[in-house]
Amino acid sequence: MSATERDEQRPRVVSAVPMRELLASCAAAAEISTPPRLPDPGLAERPEAA
Repeated sequence: MSATERDEQRPRVVSAVPMRELLASCAAAAEISTPPRLPDPGLAERPEAA
């Protein structure tokens, strides 16, 4: 095998993070970065039920 053939092979990547933890961290980041929703204006106009 020549040197160029070795260089063309892609190295095998081994993930150190389990997929479950990766997905959980992505979900947490999305939750943190999403701004809170504004209250529904229709709810403020309704009288409270006693």
